Amino acid sequence: MKIYAPWQKQFEKIITPFEAFLHAQTTTGIVLLCMTLVALLLANSPLAQSYEHLLHTKIALSVGEWSLSHSIHHWINDALMAIFFFMIGLEIKREVSVGELSDLKVAILPILAALGGMAMPALIYMGINAGSPGEAGWGIPMATDIAFAISALVILGKRVPPALVTFLVALAIVDDLGAVVVIALFYTEQIAITPLALAGVMFLLMILMNRLGIRRVLPYFMVGVVMWFFMLQSGVHATIAGIIAALSIPSMPKRDPHNLRAGLEDLLDAFDAQPCVDAHTMNETQKAILTQIKKRISSVETPAAKLEHDLHLPVSIVIIPLFALANAGISIDFGSMGETLLKPVSLGIIAGLVLGKVLGIFGVAWLAIRLNIATLPKQSTMNQIFGVAFLGGIGFTMSIFVADLAFASNPELIFQAKVGILAASLFAGLFGYAWLRFVAKASN
Repeated sequence: MKIYAPWQKQFEKIITPFEAFLHAQTTTGIVLLCMTLVALLLANSPLAQSYEHLLHTKIALSVGEWSLSHSIHHWINDALMAIFFFMIGLEIKREVSVGELSDLKVAILPILAALGGMAMPALIYMGINAGSPGEAGWGIPMATDIAFAISALVILGKRVPPALVTFLVALAIVDDLGAVVVIALFYTEQIAITPLALAGVMFLLMILMNRLGIRRVLPYFMVGVVMWFFMLQSGVHATIAGIIAALSIPSMPKRDPHNLRAGLEDLLDAFDAQPCVDAHTMNETQKAILTQIKKRISSVETPAAKLEHDLHLPVSIVIIPLFALANAGISIDFGSMGETLLKPVSLGIIAGLVLGKVLGIFGVAWLAIRLNIATLPKQSTMNQIFGVAFLGGIGFTMSIFVADLAFASNPELIFQAKVGILAASLFAGLFGYAWLRFVAKASN
């Protein structure tokens, strides 16, 4: 085959869905870091007031007398982040059905480590903040930012075994699921039964569409938007609609993949039998055959897998960076930074994300292995698990999200929480990377 451009070879490289997932998360981590720096620069520059004013600008959707009005900040956190949670839901569904969480023998270690990595930070935070105005923030240090954590491991390259990367991915997926449950159960102040019931009806309708064999994305999108609206009115955080909607997306192919070759061979033979118009142009019959080939290939791909693949790029370079821009901008007074870091909320988050994650992830993993409940990932060492436990302390995206829910009516506590999240995530990320880079040794 003739290569028309040097970069064309890159498009011929075959990568697995898991490899594509890792690449997407690495891209997200890099863009997220850049946008976080932009937000911090804006919040500490002469443009700070304009930046705040822009985030609080109202945008309304109106149809006749009906209107839905929110600030840009809320549209990002309630609407765009629902798409992020939808993708998280698709990732969880894939991991449970065909991924690392589908085999209990492999999944038991990251599941137990993730549970420990959620419980210990919450307990440590409550130990510092119980009975104080900041006690509602116990869910903040439970989360792990999958994009940043995976980016750190990917940068290490061959210094860490593939099984260790898989362990962290599975751990982070379970962690995300735990964060969703915490948000749904504990960060909902009042529930309006009627809108919640209507959201449930929309979900059942999507399940029915799945059972009826509807595979086009548009019907699910339309019903999903209605479900999101009812969820928004119910008092349960609207982003939960994204997770629930993902469960309804078909995850079975239309045709058996094992029969793909036979059908394609006939079509390819018919394609080759047709004369081309010239060296670079197909005739009309070839174009029709090519369309049939595309349909045949598409029929063995699940709608859930296609959606997950298609959403990675917009979520990575648009939604998550916008979330960072809207939420990571805090005005830093270096003169009082030491005092802020010692506030109970900040201190609880730092202790939870750093000490709690290490005790929870590494401690539970060590105990599970010693009791023969689980086994180490292939070619990995407990030294490396220790480094990964530190990377689990990178909270960021989900931690900031929970902080906004926990302290919605208290800007001062939100500020303290964000300072704690940024400080803990920075330390955990740098220490975890340095440990894996210079201290931990791979198994022979």
